[in-house]
Amino acid sequence: MKKSKILARFLLIILMVFALCVPAFATEFVNAWASEGHTSSLDAFVDQVQGEKITDLSKIELYAGGMPFGVKITSRGLMVVGFCATDGESASPAFLSGIRVGDLIIKFNEKDVSSIDDFISMVSDNATKKITLTVLRGKNELCFSFVPMYSKEDGSYKTGMFVKDSTSGIGTVTFINPVTGAFGGLGHGICDSSSGRLVSLSRGVVLDVSINGVIKGKCGDAGELKGNFNAKKVGSLSRNCSNGVFGIISLNYARSPEQKMHICPKEELHEGEAYIWCTLDESGPQKYSVSISDIDITSSTVKNFRVKVTDPRLLLKTGGIVQGMSGSPIIQDGRIVGAVTHVLINDPTQGYGIFIENMLNSMPEMLK
Repeated sequence: MKKSKILARFLLIILMVFALCVPAFATEFVNAWASEGHTSSLDAFVDQVQGEKITDLSKIELYAGGMPFGVKITSRGLMVVGFCATDGESASPAFLSGIRVGDLIIKFNEKDVSSIDDFISMVSDNATKKITLTVLRGKNELCFSFVPMYSKEDGSYKTGMFVKDSTSGIGTVTFINPVTGAFGGLGHGICDSSSGRLVSLSRGVVLDVSINGVIKGKCGDAGELKGNFNAKKVGSLSRNCSNGVFGIISLNYARSPEQKMHICPKEELHEGEAYIWCTLDESGPQKYSVSISDIDITSSTVKNFRVKVTDPRLLLKTGGIVQGMSGSPIIQDGRIVGAVTHVLINDPTQGYGIFIENMLNSMPEMLK
């Protein structure tokens, strides 16, 4: 009888311990599941003001952007951007080994490489030896080996390829979290101009930029906003992906031209009038009218709907949509619906836009 009571008490204690452990286990399970990217980013969007989980898109409030920002991205590894012959040879040693434009060099003889200076030094130290470079090509990690070739012209050993470790450009802020300063911009990723591939972000800084000119767009030739980078750092980047760039920006720098706004779910976006905010000169963000058409709520790309510039002032100044306006927030019925992403080369008055939902879905969890 005593043994039965002892066994019963023991089982009760086990059940109590298990019951206490379940919530902790469940939390760890959910966190692990989310870290693998299985949950919707919108489901995890946290309202910084109320301190509660947001599952209703209509409750999300953000500042609209429209101000320009400069960005400098240091890539993970070195991007291969071209090849050159060495002392009259028909091809470069790197090219002959199998390396191609767009490959990302991440290791030199099993050692990490992150800067051009490091790479040059490593080549010099291994001048007459066979070297092995590890590269990322898409999601695949590949290795290529070759011996650097001696150049009589400058008396050093060459790999026969051009590489770069950073990229810079100008874009427009789309939205800002009114409490944390987390922001999204561009509406598309920053790609290498040579290969067209996304730049793999190692670290990135947001810089103050001044717009000082516009190259007007015309049929067959995209226009461009011209600007100068200032030395002042105003933020940092944490992600560069196909749906935009994301990070933290100073609220003193990124002053919204409007009050906080709700966002518009893609199902509620409709064809017709809207407006954008963008900056063309030192006067700051200005409002310009556009129209929206060809909405495709099933699209997962950055070309979710068509945007046509209808404002005579903007058409006069830019001819329509130009490079540097990417990220300009689009407002309809008092809500942020998305951002301008692309221009039609054959008709610069028109371009494409991305749903605000798609941008928020790509925003890193730590910024929400």
